[in-house]
Amino acid sequence: MDLRYEAFCFADPLFFDEQRRHSGTQDEYARQLPEPGDDWVRSALGTWHMLRPAEVVLPAQGWKVHVSATLGNAERVLAAVHRYCLRERVAFKHLRSPRVLLARNAKYAPRSASGKLVTIYPVDDEHLATVLTELAPQLRGEPGPYILSDLRYEQGPLYVRYGGFAERWVEFDGTRVLAIAGPDGELVPDKRNPGFSLPDWVSPPECLSASLAARKGGDRAAFGYRVTSSMHFSNGGGVYRAVRKSDGAEVVLKEARPHAGLDRDGTDAVARLHREHEVLRRLDGIGGVPAVHELFQLWEHTFLAMDLVPGTPLGTWLARTYPLTRQHPTEQEIADYTRRALALLERVERLLDRVHGRGVVFGDLHGLNVLVDEDDEVSVIDFEMASTDSAAPRPALGAPGFRAPEGRTGVAIDRYALAALKLWMFLPLNPLLELSPGKLAGFVDIVERRFPLPAGFGDQIRRELLGTEAAVTELDNAVPDWGVVRKGLAEAILCTATPEREDRLFPGDIEQFRVGGTCFAYGAAGVLHALDAAGLGRYPEHERWLVDAVRRTAPARPGFLDGAHGIAHVLENLGHHSDADALLDGAATLVEQTRDHGFGGGLSGIALNLLHFASTRDDRELRERARDLGDRLADALRVALPPGSVGRAGLLDGWAGPALLFTHLHDDTGDRGWLELADRALQRDLDECVATDDGALQVRDSGTRTLPYLAVGSAGVALVAEELAARHPGASCLERQPELLRGCLGEFVIHPGLLFGRCGLLAALAAANRRAPDPMWTDAVSRHLTALGWHAIPHGDGGIAMPGNQLLRLSMDLATGGAGVLSAVAATLDGHGRVLPFFGRPNA
Repeated sequence: MDLRYEAFCFADPLFFDEQRRHSGTQDEYARQLPEPGDDWVRSALGTWHMLRPAEVVLPAQGWKVHVSATLGNAERVLAAVHRYCLRERVAFKHLRSPRVLLARNAKYAPRSASGKLVTIYPVDDEHLATVLTELAPQLRGEPGPYILSDLRYEQGPLYVRYGGFAERWVEFDGTRVLAIAGPDGELVPDKRNPGFSLPDWVSPPECLSASLAARKGGDRAAFGYRVTSSMHFSNGGGVYRAVRKSDGAEVVLKEARPHAGLDRDGTDAVARLHREHEVLRRLDGIGGVPAVHELFQLWEHTFLAMDLVPGTPLGTWLARTYPLTRQHPTEQEIADYTRRALALLERVERLLDRVHGRGVVFGDLHGLNVLVDEDDEVSVIDFEMASTDSAAPRPALGAPGFRAPEGRTGVAIDRYALAALKLWMFLPLNPLLELSPGKLAGFVDIVERRFPLPAGFGDQIRRELLGTEAAVTELDNAVPDWGVVRKGLAEAILCTATPEREDRLFPGDIEQFRVGGTCFAYGAAGVLHALDAAGLGRYPEHERWLVDAVRRTAPARPGFLDGAHGIAHVLENLGHHSDADALLDGAATLVEQTRDHGFGGGLSGIALNLLHFASTRDDRELRERARDLGDRLADALRVALPPGSVGRAGLLDGWAGPALLFTHLHDDTGDRGWLELADRALQRDLDECVATDDGALQVRDSGTRTLPYLAVGSAGVALVAEELAARHPGASCLERQPELLRGCLGEFVIHPGLLFGRCGLLAALAAANRRAPDPMWTDAVSRHLTALGWHAIPHGDGGIAMPGNQLLRLSMDLATGGAGVLSAVAATLDGHGRVLPFFGRPNA
């Protein structure tokens, strides 16, 4: 689970969004404050309301002051800060509503941004000292979450950090991040980690001396534990392995930060930790429940010490043993898994019965809160949502797909979650049930068809989870009408368009709010490309939105999937030539600064696009620029590097992107030396792969898992290898191609999308089958097409929508949602293979 996504689920029940769009609530705080005069510049930036005196010119970077507040005192704190800044003519910004403040302080909100209600912009160090000394007495005693990225001033809610005022970007570790300028003017990353730090060249002003001294102080000797490792972090605090100094016992320490880690009712992490302590004391002596030692406070944080429970999370166990992710599971393997899974579920149920016997409702049963040891004995952990109230309502926090519907109380909450766990053990797609409860019937049918389950197993799940009328689309038919499917995918995309918004046209992944709503992977450009390429038409009003959006705000990145070059590619193909030119010209400096080799945001995707423009326009200068970039990448390829520990091989960031470029440079020049370079580049990605226990080849990711996807994984390497095979069938990397493709055969894939899901695997297998038809690839292509129905959700008038990453919300973008599914279906069934630009032979 990627915890970043939770913060984007507050605003809308169907789509990822920021907390800004709710009518009547987006400027709730501002409406309660006096209006500034006409000599103030007012603007909105996402979730922030900004105010600046007209005569004030802010520096590009410097010391900023953050003001922290709780839901209970935010209006009072904001009123005081607003009054001060207007009187003293100080630029500042504040969050727009209580809903935004709740989302930013939620349990799984980003820790580096948590706690901030107001940001104040002093113009220099002297002004910083004035603001702090004048404002601190007015806010003394006001509580608020500790802002982890900052230095606290005195003991109140004021915090400071040196960072950027203006939005500037720099490439760092393969991605573009916010930047500040060093002493020589060169841009470097503006670090926003959950821990205070200073750039090397910045000296803190005198007014912060006492705060720095206080930060370095503290009575560490009073802490009776030695932390050995961290296990988990959330905005509410951390979970650590530790050794008790008094006797050397190994324990788990759970930390809670006051006023942070809020649930949707506003309860903070400290209150939940006190509740967990009370519950664990009541459950003392039950095997499978951690024994509690002590609850104590150190500094402002609260800690709970408990036994270290052996075992791995059930989610990890499932990922390692679930048979449907393997290329060809036998009936015996499926039966063995079924028997073992049923035994684990029975043990979980017996343990829950013992917990209920002590008058406790667990309240948060899901695959990460159940541990399995080497003997398949189970334990349950994380009792912060538990209750000793037999009529307790549903907790305000809960895992998607496991939390009971409203109205369930007490033990019924756990019974619902147990039934959800039974379904999840055999088809782990539970979050989809919150988007579409009607998927339940189809899920249970799949489980009963694929696993030898005891009589009544599926009926018990149906009774407990109470799905609504079956949610059926054309993809649920045994032989779908693929013309209807295509139109349905397009209908769902088009009916979600929001041309009245400036930030995005189609809902998609949360990356929209980082890289913008115009780009190819996550924004309007990729959606319009997919609709056009699949033969679903042109939409002038949406093209106009895209043109207006990039004229209004130039892309901050140059890349193909995440920036200017991908948008320019689409506008060029749709006939908006002058706007495409403007994007290429505007991105030229950013391209010069780019060192990343990948297809997603790096030089290979950019060079491929320059070659495309050179070909369509017969432009010698663009062709030379593309070849120069190819030469740069060829030089970089010759630098020997050891394989990494974090999976980057594949299309997005791996050497598969340069390999694709090299094949096109061969087409452009006729020089077969480019094909040899493509072979070497793919070998570089193959060095990042490992063999799985069923003989497939996948990309390793930090030593804990392997990845088969198009963006990162074997499908991306295999798809580019097919482009090379069409030009150089004797390439040495192709010896490993069957193993890469076997990594794409698994029946179960958690996401349906193109870059990180089933459709990327489908594209790689379909390409191989076009070059060299094989019954194994043919069957796999058919299986992947059929299984798209697992994720399909009715939306609009005959529309077919797809969930995005994490299955928490619907997505229409090309990388994770419906546009990517549409592109893969069209490329496969029409036989041309143009699932993305630069793939598929022109006359295929």
